Amino acid sequence: MHKEELPGASTALTMGIIALVTSFVCCGPFAAIFSFIGLSNAKKARLLYEQNPELYTGYENAKTGKILSIIGLVVALLYLVFFILYFGVIIAAITAGGLSEMQF
Repeated sequence: MHKEELPGASTALTMGIIALVTSFVCCGPFAAIFSFIGLSNAKKARLLYEQNPELYTGYENAKTGKILSIIGLVVALLYLVFFILYFGVIIAAITAGGLSEMQF
């Protein structure tokens, strides 16, 4: 019996990799978007695989994509929290007059 590639598994893996790379390199919002797409594709692939496991191969790609998507989402959320705190401290210092005494 010939097994076919699990639909959506390679897409989940690709989106997980893109989410992880974009979360470290440039943009948290894009990483979150790619993470959600990767998680959605991994879930669809898992449900399809659970219906007929003997028909498909490549379930490992779906699991890896899910893990990478979760890591990318967590890193993106950590960056978001960091930027909110960073700019919050700057705005608080400006409004409190803490930066007006500094010499540049």
